[in-house]
Order: sequence, then C-alpha cells, then structure tokens
Amino acid sequence: MAVKVLVVDDSGFFRRRVSEILSSDPNIQVIGTATNGREAIDQAQNLKPDVITMDYEMPMMDGITAVRNIMQRCPTPVLMFSSLTHEGARVTLDALDAGAVDFLPKNFEDISRNPDKVRQLLCEKVHSIARSNRRSLSSAPPVSSGQAPTTATTSALPRRSSAPLSSPARPVVEPARPSGSHSHAGTGAAPKQRAYKLVAIGTSTGGPVALQRVLSQLPANFPAPIVLVQHMPAAFTKAFSERLDKLCRISVKEAEDGDLLRPGLALLAPGGKQMMIDARGSVRILPGDERLNYKPCVDITFGSAARTYHDKVLAVVLTGMGADGREGARLLKQNGSQVWAQDEASCVIYGMPMAVVKANLTDAVYPLDDIGRHITQACI
Repeated sequence: MAVKVLVVDDSGFFRRRVSEILSSDPNIQVIGTATNGREAIDQAQNLKPDVITMDYEMPMMDGITAVRNIMQRCPTPVLMFSSLTHEGARVTLDALDAGAVDFLPKNFEDISRNPDKVRQLLCEKVHSIARSNRRSLSSAPPVSSGQAPTTATTSALPRRSSAPLSSPARPVVEPARPSGSHSHAGTGAAPKQRAYKLVAIGTSTGGPVALQRVLSQLPANFPAPIVLVQHMPAAFTKAFSERLDKLCRISVKEAEDGDLLRPGLALLAPGGKQMMIDARGSVRILPGDERLNYKPCVDITFGSAARTYHDKVLAVVLTGMGADGREGARLLKQNGSQVWAQDEASCVIYGMPMAVVKANLTDAVYPLDDIGRHITQACI
C-alpha cells in the first residue's frame, strides 16, 4: 500500500517540486497540500495522511505551532524542512521537541543540482518515518525548550548542584536474551559491581528528544564522563549541545579535538566528523570518512571506547533507523562492558536498538523514561 503524504509549504514552487519528487515513487501518494499551519491541521484531520512534510516559516500559523496541534489532535509522523544555519537548527530542534520525527535541509540549489540524490533521500525519509511508532508521538510531552525539567525524578535538586546524593538501590538488570527478544528489564540478576569510567550513548531518528529526556534526569554530581553520538548535520550539533546544556544539570558541549573526559560533562560528537576516545582520557575529532554512511558514527565511538576502557563502559543505544551501534556494541561486550537498549514501545524508530537486541548484545532493555534513572543508579 502506498504511503499517503500531505505536503505543507507556503511556497508554490516548493509544494509542486516536493509533490513531483514524491509522486515519482510508485509507493508514495501525495493526497493533498496546504499553504499554512491552519490548513495543515485541517487537512491532517480530514485526509489522515501517513506522513506530513512541513515547512517552518508560513503565514497564518508557523510549522512548529501546527506540529503541536497535529500531535494533540491526530498524531502523524512529520518531516520538517530546515535551513542549514544556526537559527535553522534551533527552529528544527523546537519542531522535534513539538513532535516532528525527522528533518531535511531545505536547499533549492541541491534540488536543481542533484535531483536524483534529493529524490532518493526524500523518498527514503518518507518511507522510514511512515513506519515510525505513532504511540511514541503521542506519549508524554518532551522537556520544554524554555525551562529545566520539574518532574518528580529531577525536581529534588537544583541545576548543577554539588550537593551529594545518597546512592539509590542498584537496578535489576535483564541478562542478555535470545535473538529477537524484546522483554523489559526487571527479571534478571543485579548487575556486576563496577565503577564505570564512561557512559556512551548512540542514537539517530527521534534521538534529540530522547537525549533530552535521558540527560535531564542525571544529577549535577554525576560521577562519570559521557559521550553522545547523534546522527545530525554539522550545522546542527552546536545548537543541539547548547540546548542540552541549558536543560540539564550536567554540562553538555559539542566535542572539540583534545577535550578531556571528566565527570558530569557530556561531549556531543560534531556533525560531519568522527569522535574517538584515546588512552589519555580525551577525545579525538577526525574528518568524516566518505566510506562511512554515518558522520558521526556510533560504531566508531563505541569501538574506541571498548579499546580504551575495556569492561568499564556503560553503553546505551536509543531510537534510530538502521543498525549503527551494533558492531561497536559487539566490541564492548567482548571486552566485558554493559550494553543497554531502549525498548520498542518507546522508540520513534525501532531500528538501532532492535539491531543490538537481535544480535543478543543487550544486558538490559528499558523504556525511554526509565533510562536516565537507571544510568544514575548504575553509576552512583
């Protein structure tokens, strides 16, 4: 059955061009268009598309407001179009916070210069997010971009307080299960006692909001360094790290070559490059290898963590398309480290976590909103 798409943009040229590109795929059907956010809401309710492509800047109602309303009334996977600027990155992150699933650069030059590449990328994105988990779109709202979280999990401590925490009970962690198992943690033995020297988190589609939810639960005196790998363009990672830094008690920054790993600091791999960990406890930022599909790549960061810290790594694979992270997780497991995965029900795209679960590499599988708490319990 063809994927039904609603195209929303105030530019007549862009509406026609996007519609033409999508209609060239026999498995995609453009069932309607809209010129502003209000029309988008009405069309989403009336036409019930499988996917909506959405511009941000439109008259009558902007794209972010439209996304929020659509998620409340008829949750539908939304693909945002974004400019590759710092402001465009900020707006796109707001849209993801509002419920959009993924984004693509809105670049008229690319459409003219590389039409085949644009067609392939746009159609692949539409097919992939059409398979996204609608339950995750209408789940508990993400952390607001305007203030720190105030949930019961995190409200007890002021942001970046140095007050000591009492050590909570260590979590019950699920042992590795047979291939294909998707059970939640809670039935296995307690984890092996160890002092983790690093927490490494990898994610892709759905990751910006997932990382917000996880990292905002960590206390200011979190005792381990953290590295983050999110599939994201170069223009976006600085804005994303700044956003996380404002929302979290821990510090977050875009990684630079030579940055030292230290407790309570999360280093985000810069877009378009690769991040590795060296024996001195610092990160190396290397050019993105054109032979690799992902820049940054979870497998590369996880693999370097395995070589450097052996059995002292806690790795977590969150929502995302594809299987990036599986081979890095394999190296971590061979060295005795722990690997956790986000559960299927809370993933926007159950691809990367499923890959490590099916490879029998997971020590625990947790719902998204439990992961931050379990990381804290495992490390403090």
